[in-house]
Amino acid sequence: MSNPSADPHGEQSGAPLADDRREYFRIDDRIGLEIRPLPTGQVPENPTFDSDIGATLKAELRRHDLEFRQHLAVLAERDRTLTALLKALDSKLDALARIMALEQNPLQPEDWREVTLSEGGLSFECLTGQHGIGDCLAVRLTLPPDFLQAEGVVRVVSTEPGDAAGTAGFERLHTEFVRLADADRQSIARHVMRWQIRQRQTR
Repeated sequence: MSNPSADPHGEQSGAPLADDRREYFRIDDRIGLEIRPLPTGQVPENPTFDSDIGATLKAELRRHDLEFRQHLAVLAERDRTLTALLKALDSKLDALARIMALEQNPLQPEDWREVTLSEGGLSFECLTGQHGIGDCLAVRLTLPPDFLQAEGVVRVVSTEPGDAAGTAGFERLHTEFVRLADADRQSIARHVMRWQIRQRQTR
């Protein structure tokens, strides 16, 4: 269940986290979680799981997407029917792109994890001693059911004994985002909101 209490995680786009602390809703969910440890003390400006070419293409795609949405906003004032058609086509292309990405780089079963997630950070279980307090990790989240992906850098802020049933040698890491692009933050926010809506509908 979502928790609106003060979140120990904070988020700041494009710069290391300062003392910003906000209230975020937290949800318990099962998501795709890929993790890459980073060298001690290093927080890359643009962490990515892609090659340099892939990162460049993604940046170009985001630029075209922004231009498309700007033109769409102007068009909506003149022709609502055409605007609705273009939005549907854009959604179709976006879904196709996600399908292709997942087929080319399928997540392994161990990449799907139970996490507590918010815009400020996430907590998850890992092997005891695998990561320590203060460690920075590059993470890529795959958020069902739309399989949107968000990338960022988190810092481990605390650990506690794990609660995996019948599994020894695990601990739970609590992390906060120290790098998170606005677009990725918005993807997480939308995922949290949709999760809450689905929970209310099933009650």
